[in-house]
Parts: sequence; structure tokens; C-alpha cells
Amino acid sequence: MDSSPHKFYHVHGFDSRQFLEHYYSDKPDMVFGDDTLKFLIENLRQVFTVGHINGDILVDLSLSSIVHHLYSACEFFKNIIVLKVNNRCIMELKRWVDERTGAFYWGHTTTILQEKEENSDQCQDQETKLRSAIQHVVKYDLEKENMTEPLVLPPADCVISVWILDAISKGQDDYIRYLRKFSRLLKPGGHLIIIGSEGTTYFTVGKNKFHAFTYNENFIRKVLVGEGFIIDYCNVKERMAVSDITDYKSTILIAAHKEK
Repeated sequence: MDSSPHKFYHVHGFDSRQFLEHYYSDKPDMVFGDDTLKFLIENLRQVFTVGHINGDILVDLSLSSIVHHLYSACEFFKNIIVLKVNNRCIMELKRWVDERTGAFYWGHTTTILQEKEENSDQCQDQETKLRSAIQHVVKYDLEKENMTEPLVLPPADCVISVWILDAISKGQDDYIRYLRKFSRLLKPGGHLIIIGSEGTTYFTVGKNKFHAFTYNENFIRKVLVGEGFIIDYCNVKERMAVSDITDYKSTILIAAHKEK
């Protein structure tokens, strides 16, 4: 039996729309904007540009149905393949991709991107560009050797993972095992970008608390080096938000490439 008092995202699932409203909306009482929106958008733009990370295929394995972290990616990769562990997140994401009525509003996040770009006109159609770049949304099973069975994905130039490892890992062994599975999706020399939260034990969606694996920068650095990665970039942002719906201490973004 699992001793954790909290639910697990990949086992129990959650209401994707509630999650987005809690942590990513443009509502006045959404206090996480500096950490969950601005930090990701600004740093990922820098990582892709300065790190010369580009290619044909990017695979995204991220928590819930977020899309804003992929705005810069669609400028550097021809095709984006999104993998999700449950149907509710897939439905929420496809609602946005297909521009259906009731899709979550992400317009406030393109404004953040425009503020960082010299030519803001290029950012006005960023959502359209991203929708076109997302070629496939695929359900995956963490416990299968080929997570997307029966589909076999082509080797990716880059894998990006936002907060999913925090949510699915019960402990250090799980984190290493899942990161190893994710990295197998890369071609030799491919890039891995991980965004997570240090010091977290839970996050709340609606009335339910969900498990989060607690770690720090030193741990993730050791894991990446142990798995044959060379770390190219790391930035840690101390928490700004005042709220008890989650207890993370800081947000970390780390980019690395696999030795050939």
C-alpha cells in the first residue's frame, strides 16, 4: 500500500481546467504568474536561442494541459509531439488546439512574450503558429517499455518536461527511472529541458491535494550527470507567490544535452 496521504496525478487524475485556473489564468487572484508564466516563457526563449537548440522534432511531456512553454519551441522545431498520461488532459489540450468553444484562454501569456521581443508583431500569431506545430497529441503509459505503444516515435532532437517528473515520482528511484525513460526518446546528442519546483510536497487542485516529489538543485544535477548528460544552463527562481495551495520553495529550469 502507498503511504502517501495525497493523490497521484498519473493514477487518480484531476480536473485539468481547475488546475489551469489555479496556476495559469489571468484572474486577479492568480498569484503564481511570475513563477509559472513569466519565468518559463522568458527563460525558455533564452535557452532555445542562446543554446542553439533546434531541429525537426520536439517531444513535450508536461503536467496537465499547459501550452505557453511551447511558444518559443515552435520557432525552432518543425514538429511538436505532445504526450499526456490521461484522457482529461488530452481533451483539454485538443479543445485549445482545435479552437473549440470553451477552450482555456492563453492570450495573456502571448503578451509576456511580446514584451521580451523587439518585433512584437511576430508574436501576435504565436498561438496560431503553435497550433500548427503540434502534430500529434498522444496518450502514454509510464510503465510500458515503449510508453506510446503501439506507436513508435521517431527520435527527438529535444524533450521538454514541465513539472511532470515532480508529480509522478514517489521518490528518488522513480525520478531517475522516469527521467531515463524520457531521455530514451532523444536521438544521440539531443537536448533535454526540465522545469520543476524545489522543496515541494503537494499541490492542490479543487479540494484534492496531490503528491509532489521533494528534491533540490544538487539532486537533479547529479541525476543528469549520472545519466550521461552535460548541463548547459540552469536558473533557479525563488518563490514569489503567497498561497497555501502548494508549498514549493523555488522554480528550477535546467537544460542539458546527451553525450553522443
